[in-house]
Amino acid sequence: MGNNSTAQGRKQGADRIKIASFDDLFGNMEGPDSIQEIPLSELHPFKNHPFKVLMDKEMDNLVESIRQHGKILVPGTARKRKEGGYELISGHRRREAAKLAGLSTMPVIIKEMADDEAVLEMVDSNIQRENLLYSEKAFAYKMKSEALKHQGSRMEKRTADQIGGEADESGRNIQRYIRLTELTGELLSLTDQKKLGFIPAVDLSYLKKEEQETVYKKMKELGVIPDGRQAAELKKYSLSGEFSGSVAELILSRKKTANKKVVLKPECINEFFPDSYSKSEIEEVIYRLLEEWKQEGGGM
Repeated sequence: MGNNSTAQGRKQGADRIKIASFDDLFGNMEGPDSIQEIPLSELHPFKNHPFKVLMDKEMDNLVESIRQHGKILVPGTARKRKEGGYELISGHRRREAAKLAGLSTMPVIIKEMADDEAVLEMVDSNIQRENLLYSEKAFAYKMKSEALKHQGSRMEKRTADQIGGEADESGRNIQRYIRLTELTGELLSLTDQKKLGFIPAVDLSYLKKEEQETVYKKMKELGVIPDGRQAAELKKYSLSGEFSGSVAELILSRKKTANKKVVLKPECINEFFPDSYSKSEIEEVIYRLLEEWKQEGGGM
Protein backbone atom coordinates (compact mmCIF):
# COMPACT_ATOMS: atom_id res chain seq x y z
CA MET A 1 0.00 0.00 0.00
CA GLY A 2 2.78 2.34 0.99
CA ASN A 3 4.78 1.51 -2.17
CA ASN A 4 1.78 2.15 -4.43
CA SER A 5 1.17 5.49 -2.72
CA THR A 6 4.83 6.49 -3.15
CA ALA A 7 4.88 5.49 -6.85
CA GLN A 8 1.67 7.43 -7.47
CA GLY A 9 3.13 10.49 -5.75
CA ARG A 10 6.26 10.28 -7.90
CA LYS A 11 4.14 10.03 -11.07
CA GLN A 12 2.11 13.09 -10.06
CA GLY A 13 5.32 14.98 -9.33
CA ALA A 14 6.74 13.99 -12.70
CA ASP A 15 3.56 15.21 -14.40
CA ARG A 16 3.97 18.57 -12.71
CA ILE A 17 7.70 18.90 -13.60
CA LYS A 18 7.59 19.01 -17.38
CA ILE A 19 10.64 19.81 -19.48
CA ALA A 20 10.27 23.31 -20.87
CA SER A 21 9.84 23.41 -24.61
CA PHE A 22 12.17 25.38 -26.89
CA ASP A 23 9.46 28.03 -27.29
CA ASP A 24 9.05 28.27 -23.48
CA LEU A 25 12.78 28.94 -23.09
CA PHE A 26 13.42 31.19 -26.07
CA GLY A 27 9.98 32.41 -27.09
CA ASN A 28 7.93 31.79 -30.16
CA MET A 29 10.37 32.21 -33.03
CA GLU A 30 7.70 33.79 -35.23
CA GLY A 31 6.53 36.41 -32.73
CA PRO A 32 7.90 39.84 -31.73
CA ASP A 33 11.13 39.97 -29.66
CA SER A 34 12.16 36.57 -31.09
CA ILE A 35 15.44 35.38 -32.61
CA GLN A 36 15.20 34.61 -36.31
CA GLU A 37 17.69 33.89 -39.09
CA ILE A 38 17.14 36.79 -41.50
CA PRO A 39 18.66 37.04 -45.00
CA LEU A 40 21.31 39.74 -45.10
CA SER A 41 19.57 41.24 -48.14
CA GLU A 42 16.51 41.97 -45.97
CA LEU A 43 18.48 43.79 -43.27
CA HIS A 44 18.73 47.53 -43.96
CA PRO A 45 20.81 50.17 -42.11
CA PHE A 46 19.15 52.30 -39.45
CA LYS A 47 18.12 55.67 -40.89
CA ASN A 48 20.93 58.22 -40.34
CA HIS A 49 22.99 55.62 -38.51
CA PRO A 50 25.92 57.66 -37.11
CA PHE A 51 28.36 54.81 -36.47
CA LYS A 52 30.76 53.91 -39.27
CA VAL A 53 31.39 50.32 -40.38
CA LEU A 54 35.16 50.38 -40.86
CA MET A 55 37.26 47.76 -42.61
CA ASP A 56 39.84 47.66 -39.81
CA LYS A 57 41.63 45.06 -37.70
CA GLU A 58 38.58 44.63 -35.47
CA MET A 59 36.51 43.80 -38.54
CA ASP A 60 39.15 41.29 -39.69
CA ASN A 61 39.01 39.60 -36.28
CA LEU A 62 35.21 39.51 -36.34
CA VAL A 63 35.16 37.95 -39.82
CA GLU A 64 37.70 35.33 -38.76
CA SER A 65 35.66 34.48 -35.63
CA ILE A 66 32.51 34.01 -37.73
CA ARG A 67 34.38 31.74 -40.14
CA GLN A 68 35.71 29.63 -37.28
CA HIS A 69 32.30 29.19 -35.67
CA GLY A 70 30.33 29.10 -38.90
CA LYS A 71 27.84 31.59 -37.52
CA ILE A 72 27.33 34.83 -35.59
CA LEU A 73 27.22 34.08 -31.88
CA VAL A 74 25.52 37.29 -30.68
CA PRO A 75 22.30 38.23 -32.51
CA GLY A 76 21.61 41.72 -33.77
CA THR A 77 18.41 43.67 -33.16
CA ALA A 78 15.96 44.87 -35.79
CA ARG A 79 12.38 45.98 -36.36
CA LYS A 80 10.07 45.49 -39.32
CA ARG A 81 9.92 48.18 -42.00
CA LYS A 82 6.66 49.34 -43.54
CA GLU A 83 8.20 49.05 -46.99
CA GLY A 84 9.35 45.48 -46.34
CA GLY A 85 12.40 43.89 -44.82
CA TYR A 86 13.92 44.92 -41.51
CA GLU A 87 15.72 47.96 -40.13
CA LEU A 88 18.81 47.08 -38.12
CA ILE A 89 19.00 48.71 -34.70
CA SER A 90 22.21 47.00 -33.63
CA GLY A 91 24.44 44.64 -35.59
CA HIS A 92 25.61 46.73 -38.57
CA ARG A 93 29.22 45.55 -38.16
CA ARG A 94 28.06 41.96 -37.66
CA ARG A 95 26.00 42.14 -40.85
CA GLU A 96 29.01 43.32 -42.86
CA ALA A 97 31.26 40.72 -41.23
CA ALA A 98 28.75 37.95 -42.00
CA LYS A 99 28.70 39.05 -45.64
CA LEU A 100 32.52 39.03 -45.80
CA ALA A 101 32.58 35.61 -44.13
CA GLY A 102 30.31 34.19 -46.84
CA LEU A 103 27.10 33.87 -44.81
CA SER A 104 23.74 34.70 -46.33
CA THR A 105 21.79 35.13 -43.07
CA MET A 106 22.38 36.28 -39.49
CA PRO A 107 20.47 35.83 -36.23
CA VAL A 108 18.40 38.85 -35.29
CA ILE A 109 16.05 39.66 -32.42
CA ILE A 110 12.93 41.15 -33.99
CA LYS A 111 11.35 43.86 -31.82
CA GLU A 112 8.33 46.08 -32.12
CA MET A 113 9.65 49.58 -31.38
CA ALA A 114 8.53 53.17 -31.94
CA ASP A 115 10.98 55.53 -33.67
CA ASP A 116 12.30 57.20 -30.50
CA GLU A 117 12.68 53.87 -28.69
CA ALA A 118 14.64 52.52 -31.65
CA VAL A 119 16.95 55.55 -31.68
CA LEU A 120 17.68 55.19 -27.96
CA GLU A 121 18.46 51.49 -28.26
CA MET A 122 20.56 52.04 -31.39
CA VAL A 123 22.69 54.71 -29.69
CA ASP A 124 23.00 52.92 -26.35
CA SER A 125 24.05 49.64 -27.98
CA ASN A 126 26.90 51.33 -29.84
CA ILE A 127 28.07 54.31 -27.78
CA GLN A 128 30.22 52.26 -25.38
CA ARG A 129 32.44 50.96 -28.18
CA GLU A 130 36.09 51.91 -27.95
CA ASN A 131 37.81 54.25 -30.40
CA LEU A 132 34.67 55.99 -31.61
CA LEU A 133 35.26 59.05 -33.79
CA TYR A 134 34.26 62.48 -32.54
CA SER A 135 31.73 62.70 -35.37
CA GLU A 136 30.16 59.36 -34.38
CA LYS A 137 29.66 60.49 -30.79
CA ALA A 138 28.45 63.90 -31.91
CA PHE A 139 25.64 62.69 -34.17
CA ALA A 140 24.75 59.80 -31.83
CA TYR A 141 24.33 62.14 -28.85
CA LYS A 142 22.32 64.56 -31.00
CA MET A 143 19.96 61.77 -32.11
CA LYS A 144 19.54 60.59 -28.53
CA SER A 145 18.95 64.13 -27.28
CA GLU A 146 16.21 64.71 -29.86
CA ALA A 147 14.58 61.36 -29.06
CA LEU A 148 14.52 62.18 -25.33
CA LYS A 149 13.00 65.59 -26.05
CA HIS A 150 10.26 63.90 -28.07
CA GLN A 151 9.56 61.75 -25.02
CA GLY A 152 9.09 64.77 -22.78
CA SER A 153 12.55 65.91 -21.69
CA ARG A 154 12.23 69.59 -22.63
CA MET A 155 15.23 71.30 -21.02
CA GLU A 156 18.42 71.01 -23.08
CA LYS A 157 20.75 70.98 -20.06
CA ARG A 158 18.66 68.38 -18.25
CA THR A 159 18.66 66.18 -21.35
CA ALA A 160 22.44 66.56 -21.71
CA ASP A 161 22.92 65.71 -18.03
CA GLN A 162 20.77 62.58 -18.43
CA ILE A 163 22.75 61.42 -21.47
CA GLY A 164 26.02 62.23 -19.73
CA GLY A 165 25.06 60.26 -16.64
CA GLU A 166 24.39 57.18 -18.78
CA ALA A 167 27.60 57.62 -20.83
CA ASP A 168 29.92 58.56 -17.93
CA GLU A 169 30.35 62.07 -19.36
CA SER A 170 29.48 65.50 -17.99
CA GLY A 171 26.35 67.11 -19.39
CA ARG A 172 28.48 70.02 -20.52
CA ASN A 173 30.71 67.70 -22.52
CA ILE A 174 27.65 66.13 -24.17
CA GLN A 175 26.60 69.62 -25.28
CA ARG A 176 30.09 70.15 -26.72
CA TYR A 177 29.88 66.92 -28.70
CA ILE A 178 26.50 67.92 -30.10
CA ARG A 179 27.95 71.29 -31.13
CA LEU A 180 30.37 69.42 -33.45
CA THR A 181 27.42 68.52 -35.68
CA GLU A 182 27.40 72.21 -36.71
CA LEU A 183 30.88 71.91 -38.25
CA THR A 184 31.44 71.71 -42.00
CA GLY A 185 32.55 68.32 -43.29
CA GLU A 186 36.16 69.45 -43.77
CA LEU A 187 36.58 70.73 -40.21
CA LEU A 188 34.79 67.73 -38.73
CA SER A 189 37.09 65.43 -40.68
CA LEU A 190 40.14 67.24 -39.25
CA THR A 191 38.66 66.75 -35.77
CA ASP A 192 38.17 63.01 -36.39
CA GLN A 193 41.79 62.82 -37.52
CA LYS A 194 42.80 64.62 -34.29
CA LYS A 195 44.56 67.31 -36.28
CA LEU A 196 42.07 69.90 -35.00
CA GLY A 197 41.63 69.77 -31.23
CA PHE A 198 38.28 68.99 -29.65
CA ILE A 199 37.82 72.31 -27.83
CA PRO A 200 39.01 74.46 -30.78
CA ALA A 201 36.59 72.48 -32.99
CA VAL A 202 33.73 73.25 -30.60
CA ASP A 203 34.58 76.97 -30.75
CA LEU A 204 34.71 76.93 -34.57
CA SER A 205 31.27 75.28 -34.66
CA TYR A 206 29.78 78.63 -33.56
CA LEU A 207 30.93 80.25 -36.81
CA LYS A 208 28.45 80.47 -39.67
CA LYS A 209 28.95 77.84 -42.36
CA GLU A 210 30.38 80.34 -44.85
CA GLU A 211 32.74 81.63 -42.15
CA GLN A 212 33.91 78.08 -41.43
CA GLU A 213 34.58 77.62 -45.13
CA THR A 214 36.64 80.82 -45.15
CA VAL A 215 38.63 79.64 -42.12
CA TYR A 216 39.28 76.26 -43.75
CA LYS A 217 40.46 77.99 -46.94
CA LYS A 218 42.83 80.20 -44.96
CA MET A 219 44.09 77.20 -43.00
CA LYS A 220 45.03 75.48 -46.26
CA GLU A 221 46.66 78.60 -47.69
CA LEU A 222 48.73 79.22 -44.56
CA GLY A 223 49.33 75.58 -43.71
CA VAL A 224 48.15 76.01 -40.11
CA ILE A 225 45.65 74.48 -37.68
CA PRO A 226 44.10 76.90 -35.15
CA ASP A 227 44.90 76.28 -31.51
CA GLY A 228 42.55 76.97 -28.61
CA ARG A 229 43.27 80.70 -28.36
CA GLN A 230 42.94 81.27 -32.12
CA ALA A 231 39.67 79.33 -32.35
CA ALA A 232 38.24 81.21 -29.36
CA GLU A 233 39.18 84.53 -31.00
CA LEU A 234 37.58 83.50 -34.30
CA LYS A 235 34.42 82.58 -32.40
CA LYS A 236 34.41 85.97 -30.64
CA TYR A 237 34.64 87.89 -33.94
CA SER A 238 31.90 85.75 -35.47
CA LEU A 239 29.47 86.25 -32.59
CA SER A 240 30.12 90.01 -32.60
CA GLY A 241 29.43 90.21 -36.35
CA GLU A 242 32.97 91.46 -37.06
CA PHE A 243 34.27 88.33 -38.81
CA SER A 244 35.90 88.69 -42.22
CA GLY A 245 38.43 86.86 -44.35
CA SER A 246 41.14 89.36 -43.44
CA VAL A 247 40.40 88.95 -39.73
CA ALA A 248 40.63 85.15 -40.09
CA GLU A 249 43.93 85.47 -41.95
CA LEU A 250 45.35 87.81 -39.33
CA ILE A 251 44.39 85.51 -36.46
CA LEU A 252 45.65 82.36 -38.16
CA SER A 253 48.91 84.08 -39.15
CA ARG A 254 49.84 84.90 -35.58
CA LYS A 255 52.63 82.86 -34.13
CA LYS A 256 51.30 80.28 -31.73
CA THR A 257 52.55 80.13 -28.19
CA ALA A 258 55.37 77.63 -28.03
CA ASN A 259 54.20 74.26 -26.82
CA LYS A 260 55.25 73.55 -23.27
CA LYS A 261 56.13 69.94 -22.74
CA VAL A 262 54.64 68.65 -19.52
CA VAL A 263 55.14 65.10 -18.32
CA LEU A 264 52.66 63.75 -15.78
CA LYS A 265 54.10 60.87 -13.83
CA PRO A 266 51.75 57.86 -13.68
CA GLU A 267 52.27 57.45 -9.94
CA CYS A 268 51.02 61.02 -9.44
CA ILE A 269 47.76 60.68 -11.38
CA ASN A 270 46.83 56.99 -11.10
CA GLU A 271 45.36 57.50 -7.63
CA PHE A 272 42.70 59.78 -9.14
CA PHE A 273 41.43 57.28 -11.74
CA PRO A 274 39.93 53.76 -11.55
CA ASP A 275 42.07 50.96 -12.96
CA SER A 276 39.47 50.47 -15.71
CA TYR A 277 40.24 53.90 -17.27
CA SER A 278 42.24 53.77 -20.50
CA LYS A 279 44.98 56.27 -21.39
CA SER A 280 42.67 58.14 -23.78
CA GLU A 281 39.90 58.33 -21.16
CA ILE A 282 42.33 59.78 -18.60
CA GLU A 283 43.56 62.34 -21.14
CA GLU A 284 40.01 63.36 -22.02
CA VAL A 285 39.13 63.96 -18.35
CA ILE A 286 42.28 66.06 -17.84
CA TYR A 287 41.58 68.15 -20.96
CA ARG A 288 37.97 68.65 -19.89
CA LEU A 289 38.97 69.83 -16.41
CA LEU A 290 41.59 72.18 -17.86
CA GLU A 291 39.03 73.63 -20.25
CA GLU A 292 36.57 74.22 -17.40
CA TRP A 293 39.38 75.87 -15.42
CA LYS A 294 40.14 78.12 -18.40
CA GLN A 295 36.46 79.05 -18.82
CA GLU A 296 36.36 80.07 -15.15
CA GLY A 297 39.28 82.42 -15.68
CA GLY A 298 42.12 80.13 -14.61
CA GLY A 299 45.60 81.12 -15.76
CA MET A 300 44.46 84.57 -16.95
